[in-house]
Amino acid sequence: MDYKDEASRLPPPPSSDGSPLEPTAAVPGIEKVELNTSPSNASTRSNVVVGLDGEEPTEHDFATLRRVSDKIPIGGYLVAVVEMTERFAYYGLSAPFQNYMQNDLNDPLLPGALGLGQSTATGLQYFWNLWSYVSPLIGAVVADQYMGRYNTIMLFAVIYVLGLLILVTTSIPSSIEGGHAYGGFLASIVVIGLGSGGIKSNVSPLIAEQYRSRGPFVRTLKSGERVLVDPNVTIQRIYMMFYWCINFGSLSGIATVYMEKYIGFWAAYLLPFCMFFVGILTLIVGRKYYVTAPPQGSVILQAFKAWYIALRNGANLNVARPSYQDSQPGGRKYKTPWSDTFIDELRRSLVACKVFLFYPIFWVCYGQMASNFISMAGDMNTHGLPNDVLFNTGAITIIIFIPLLDKIFYPLLRRMGIIFRPITRITWGFFFAAASMGYAAGLQDKVYKTGPCYESPRDSTCLEGTVPNDVHVAIQTPCYALMGLAEICASVTGLEYAYTKAPATMKSFIMAIFLLTNAGGSVLGIAVSPTFEHPKLVWAYTGLAAVTAVTGILFWICFRNLNALEEQMNADGREVQNNTVTKIVGGGPSSRDIVADEKG
Repeated sequence: MDYKDEASRLPPPPSSDGSPLEPTAAVPGIEKVELNTSPSNASTRSNVVVGLDGEEPTEHDFATLRRVSDKIPIGGYLVAVVEMTERFAYYGLSAPFQNYMQNDLNDPLLPGALGLGQSTATGLQYFWNLWSYVSPLIGAVVADQYMGRYNTIMLFAVIYVLGLLILVTTSIPSSIEGGHAYGGFLASIVVIGLGSGGIKSNVSPLIAEQYRSRGPFVRTLKSGERVLVDPNVTIQRIYMMFYWCINFGSLSGIATVYMEKYIGFWAAYLLPFCMFFVGILTLIVGRKYYVTAPPQGSVILQAFKAWYIALRNGANLNVARPSYQDSQPGGRKYKTPWSDTFIDELRRSLVACKVFLFYPIFWVCYGQMASNFISMAGDMNTHGLPNDVLFNTGAITIIIFIPLLDKIFYPLLRRMGIIFRPITRITWGFFFAAASMGYAAGLQDKVYKTGPCYESPRDSTCLEGTVPNDVHVAIQTPCYALMGLAEICASVTGLEYAYTKAPATMKSFIMAIFLLTNAGGSVLGIAVSPTFEHPKLVWAYTGLAAVTAVTGILFWICFRNLNALEEQMNADGREVQNNTVTKIVGGGPSSRDIVADEKG
């Protein structure tokens, strides 16, 4: 099935009396689900498998019962802890990066080391981000084809530690004064970026892999209420928890920017180095609890071969089906050492990849938090605060709002029969990001209109660069808060979408494709970084706000119909993934490996 084409032909969903539903309120993309016991929906439920502790839901149950999350296994929480410590290291060391690169060692106002200036520092910041999100492709190939996710994470964790060690040793004062800091910094971000990418492309699918669903089922609560345990809601909750842990770990930036300011950069980088070993210990100790999938050999190469066959035949993926090749009068034209089911999985993954094409614009906005927003704060009156401490406001926003959304807002909407589907959430993510850039443009204009240095803040020709413009740094908070809300809507949902639409044998690879969009945003960021200098910043932020808003509108126009097919696509993916067996391998009873049956 071509899901996108099929979606374009769907009529509006019927109500209980057979008439089309009216749209809810004036909010685009929020779908109101009414009672519908029509037999026409039976086909979408054909792959429901009774849960281990519940009864098979009927059509009436699907239409009327409240949808809830299943329990998250202990392995999921342990994986979340591992990612939290990795993000503690990543954000703890990257929070001081802008000051470390931009400012001189003897800067009279702010901490510094390399003295590269704002434009060059911003470009290097984007390069660091670019490499960190290209390298997941390497980790994905290693995991899916050779080593499996767990062993790959362990390998890249060792690489990560080596990079941290380089950064710490070359940031001590004697190294900076001796001229070794710049080369050491470049080497460290390359090594750390490789380690980070190898971990990130595997830990994101690994956490969802801990939950082995066989479809929705009915559970009776202690209160007597019958509820529908929905795997889609469970995966959404898992990634909300996962992202909460990421941002809790990222609060390390609060500690490291104060250590940077009052002790030195070496101390700021030493803390993430030490904390990273907690994650490695958790990974080792918790091994017996993890569900892991073994490598699948040449599956990625097979996927590229199937896509190549499709491109050679008018982008028709059906030509790559073994059944299609067998039905040709002249016999097989191509070798197809896979099943028809594999092609169905690839089609579903292509739907996700099309959705991801719009993400680079979002990531350009996200990149402002770790670069130009920090520089803007340095041009404002910080009243003794480190200029890069507000960077953590975005994480704090996420930490506050994820539980509120997960425990209150989303359940309330589901009780009302309103389902806030992925495409809708991503669209709102673009709009929140555009609002953040719009606010930044207005704030930058205020900075330029305030003395003493107006459009040349901290310039050496104005009071020798010792006095910032008199605008309180606290009013920069909404820039970060709005981007935090944007992340909850777009980034969390992107992780969820990458996992649920990926073939069972290519989870790490499709996750790496999603992460690659962040690298695409970094490429765009590098391209526009020359415009981020005084006095052009107002127009730079304004242009970015406008482009992001237009991108959000185009995204909604292109993909809104996929909301109608969300449950069907996820159900198809579960049906394939459930053609698995659990068996004991190599490491004894504690090693549970899920082996996909590719016989179709």
